[in-house]
Amino acid sequence: MTYVPFTPDDAAVLLIDHQVGTIGWVGSADHDDLRANTVRLAKTVKALGMPTVLTTSMEDQVQGPLIPDLEQIMPAEYFARIQRTGVVNAMADPTFAAAVKNTGRRRLIVAGVTTDVCVVYPVLSALADGYEVQVVVDASGSLSPVSDEIALRRMERAGAVLNTTRPLLAELADNWASPAGQAVLGVHAELEAQR
Repeated sequence: MTYVPFTPDDAAVLLIDHQVGTIGWVGSADHDDLRANTVRLAKTVKALGMPTVLTTSMEDQVQGPLIPDLEQIMPAEYFARIQRTGVVNAMADPTFAAAVKNTGRRRLIVAGVTTDVCVVYPVLSALADGYEVQVVVDASGSLSPVSDEIALRRMERAGAVLNTTRPLLAELADNWASPAGQAVLGVHAELEAQR
């Protein structure tokens, strides 16, 4: 089977539960790295004009609100975020599932916290519904490395492509001289200047 790269014109992005409380639960990745990769991903897909759906789970509880970076990077998407009231599998939430469908895209780029609960189930559901899915591993995390590993194996066995932020963004750019490539490089230069 020939792999067809994801492009800014055919993929949508789902950022699931990147909440201040849930990130604090992560034990499989460095919190600063996870946040930096999430910011890099969010800034780039915003620059590329890709449809993005944000969601939270019980943000009035210990999970808390989305990380402030996401509100700053994509205020419209933040305002339109799907606030789930406890549904674990975001794709089982009718409002979230409708938002995903309304992107008009059948290819999904997914990252979230936690990988072993909040990411695995919507990814498995999306795959079962015929979506193609890439999971951004370094913009996701679980309570423990073993939990992360098992969830990633499960998704990969079901047909998800596992990727990390930089190669995914290179895939979306396709050609550094193209408008998409220049947008990706622009975000990279901006973030490197801030370091």
